[in-house]
Amino acid sequence: MIPKEILKKVRQIQITTRHMVNDVLAGDYQSAFRGRGMEFEEVREYQPGDEVRSIDWNVTARMGRPYVKRYVEERELTVMLLVDMSSSGKFGTTDRLKREVTAELCAVLAFSAVSHNDKVGVILFTDAIEKFIPPKKGSRHVLRVIRELLYHEPKGAGTDIAQALEYLNKITRRKAVVFLVSDFLSEGYERDLQLSSKRHDLIPITIADPRERAFPKIGLMELEDAETGERMVVDFRSLRARSEYSRRAEGDFRSRKELFRSVGIDSIDVVTDKPYVHEILRFFRMRERRL
Repeated sequence: MIPKEILKKVRQIQITTRHMVNDVLAGDYQSAFRGRGMEFEEVREYQPGDEVRSIDWNVTARMGRPYVKRYVEERELTVMLLVDMSSSGKFGTTDRLKREVTAELCAVLAFSAVSHNDKVGVILFTDAIEKFIPPKKGSRHVLRVIRELLYHEPKGAGTDIAQALEYLNKITRRKAVVFLVSDFLSEGYERDLQLSSKRHDLIPITIADPRERAFPKIGLMELEDAETGERMVVDFRSLRARSEYSRRAEGDFRSRKELFRSVGIDSIDVVTDKPYVHEILRFFRMRERRL
């Protein structure tokens, strides 16, 4: 039996995301992603304006007048959510933790996919593969996904993106749309990122808290790395300390963006104190224009 408080939280996210999927993102998801190819549908009589190259000469010869082949896009896609569940996701200085924003954002992507009859699968990872939920269709399946995103208790604390991408490529043989959702506090994943981008439509989504980019003038602070447990005391009254903190954070951000550009993949940046739906919408419409 699932506890009532878990069901209540899952239902809240379903209600919250339904508006975004039905009203805000309606049509944009489908425009942003192509299907797997073109599928033959029928042969019909030639009409002025039809492409001459589409004429079916065998049928034309039998019928004594021109007929053309008609194709439709094979729409069904597989969407994989590759989600970082490491301990750094429990960090938050706004009204929500990074992990809570991650769960809601993934719910929006999952409901968008199933509303267009696409399959959704999930890989939860830390410094190990935590859970794999095979791709399926339907809202009931998405509710299970949300429940796991909210209440799965990870065994690991760190982040190994390279291992997660390697696992993805082993279990997902056909091309998929892959949303890699993480704060990217990991190293050594460049090669696997490049390999995965060649096999799949890979879209990294960075989840960040505003205090990970800059700290106000608040005095002495003890900082702890949630993944390693390492601690240090920083005096944020010092302009030099605040500037150095921001400089390093900005350097990490720019290096990551440059890596994504060099691999040739689009990315989305989400900060927990701002509405993520605007970033998703901007991304979908940029994809639509490109296609």
